[in-house]
Amino acid sequence: MLTDHLDPSFCGCDLPAETRPGLVSLDEAIRQALALAAPVPELEGLRLEQAVGRVLAHPVRTPLPQPPFDNAAMDGYALATGELVGAGPWLLPVAGRIAAGDAGGAVRSPGAALRILTGAPVPPDCDAVVMQEHVRRSGDAILLRERPHPWLNIRRRGEDLALGGEMVGEGRLVGPREAAAIAATGAAEVCVRRRVRVAVLCSGSELRRPGQPLAPGQIYNSNRFGLLAALSMPWIEAVDFGAVPDQPAELAATLAAASRTADLVVSTGGVSVGDEDHLPAVARQTGGRIAELRIAMKPGKPLALGTLNGAAYLGLPGNPVAAFVCWTMIGSRVAERLAGLSPSRRARIVAKAARPLHRRPGRCEFRPARLIGYDAFGAQVIDFAGGSFSARVKQLADADGLVLIPADLDEVRKGDLLEFLPLP
Repeated sequence: MLTDHLDPSFCGCDLPAETRPGLVSLDEAIRQALALAAPVPELEGLRLEQAVGRVLAHPVRTPLPQPPFDNAAMDGYALATGELVGAGPWLLPVAGRIAAGDAGGAVRSPGAALRILTGAPVPPDCDAVVMQEHVRRSGDAILLRERPHPWLNIRRRGEDLALGGEMVGEGRLVGPREAAAIAATGAAEVCVRRRVRVAVLCSGSELRRPGQPLAPGQIYNSNRFGLLAALSMPWIEAVDFGAVPDQPAELAATLAAASRTADLVVSTGGVSVGDEDHLPAVARQTGGRIAELRIAMKPGKPLALGTLNGAAYLGLPGNPVAAFVCWTMIGSRVAERLAGLSPSRRARIVAKAARPLHRRPGRCEFRPARLIGYDAFGAQVIDFAGGSFSARVKQLADADGLVLIPADLDEVRKGDLLEFLPLP
């Protein structure tokens, strides 16, 4: 589902002062891309076991307190602390036994204890559970040497979540933790948003499918398979339009078909300034409202984005590392917004550079990097390649993540702290 308008700064007029002239910051590019999309409105109800990997459309609230009753946190003996007279030790008769799932409480006379197992309901006249390791059992009695404090080793009714509280919020992906929490409320079904449909096409007359023979000047289409793998998630339905030659008529027909099919159309290649970079112009001729950005980011400087006949559109660069970085930093966020996923911070760690690097400032860089160990102080150390890397698929395949080099930095020294973004 598209928003009604493009952001007023859609063409990058409000440039931050620290960027080079004609470039927009990465944060601004992300903001403009996210302005294109709103969560898809269609919903469906699924049984909980079918909803794993899907996005919740409504919060799940608990119809009972969590936990629903006071229960023992461990195996031991339940007693009333107010009945312990004097300084101790105390010899208490054991009046009965309660296990998890027992419906009725055991009868206890004043001054007695009850054998209780983990998860069992604590009788209302008891206010402490003493670990079995902290007493001495002798026949039908226990010897207690230390006075327990009230509510020791008892999980109180509603201490995790009160009646009617929100167990899992709207926009959460149903994973193992969420599924367990939802099941604890007794909900057998949940309401989720439908899958986001993402159409993928790769422009380039030189592209061939793996398994086909290569003629001189041709290459295998790696972007297609990288994007399809990135889209292989339960909340996404990928629509593959394959490779399209650099012919405006074929590109126009494919874009039109893709925009009729999908919520988001993603293309690779054809968005720079070369003679065969037709996609932005063709997208406009096909009814699109398209902006061409130059982002203060390396790799991934050129990006086309806008709307195309009711779908959001992102035109990524053709170099495989550049396409990957643009999708990871921008495209994936658009897909998440369309899916209704709650915004989340990307995992980042701080690590030390294993080598120096001299570079031209002005654009932030996301270099493929490997975690190679720890230094003497326990800090993680990362290694990354120097030189050009936007087309080096091998480096990307070997990487543990991307190292972020700030735009204003012209030199990285060995041992400098840098942000590192782990990749799955």
